[in-house]
Amino acid sequence: MKNEPHNSNSDLVKDIIIGMSDGLTVPFALTAGLSGVLNTNHLIIVSGLSEIAAGCISMGLGGYLAGESEVEHYENELKREFSEIETVPDTELQEVNDILVELGVDASLSKEVALQISKDKVRWADFMMKLELNLEKPTKDRATKSAMTIALSYLVGGFIPLFPYIIFKNSKDGFYASCVVTIIALIFFGYFKSRVTGQPLVKGTVKVAMTGIIAAAAAYLLAKAVS
Repeated sequence: MKNEPHNSNSDLVKDIIIGMSDGLTVPFALTAGLSGVLNTNHLIIVSGLSEIAAGCISMGLGGYLAGESEVEHYENELKREFSEIETVPDTELQEVNDILVELGVDASLSKEVALQISKDKVRWADFMMKLELNLEKPTKDRATKSAMTIALSYLVGGFIPLFPYIIFKNSKDGFYASCVVTIIALIFFGYFKSRVTGQPLVKGTVKVAMTGIIAAAAAYLLAKAVS
């Protein structure tokens, strides 16, 4: 059976969203806060780069561990299903029948279909994983791909609010340029996120943009107040 494209890309899109969400917001808030108390771009750039490096490692490691847990969870549940098929086949067969009935299959026909499915234990277990537990089999390299995608997305997102400080010598000019560039990036990212997640476009876009703006404004005002 040929897999549909959106099924294979859903994990990739999810990881990009996770990495970009934090990558745009956290460094933006950090650099905005520092620009409120520092007159030199050097410390802002160094601090920003340090945060991006730490964020990439932290987010990437988190993605790797989450991917590993996902694979381990699936394998453990699959072993349990095979064990139940061997030890309590009648109960498992009844569960298949019940699932088919819930899907709208006629009661008399569902018993026949359940018996057909039970002839192949691998397909039987796969059926239970998908329709009883709602679990899709993750790819074996899921953890590595997730870690790399999240870390790279964080890196790209983090450089957007930082690079104006590299271009402009004055921290205030860098701050204003960073605000403009990052807000535009947040709007585009919010639109993309809303499209792929099925959220209302305007509401989702505004929500993402406002989250970054509020975080940066809070950091900037707090730094000003403390200084």
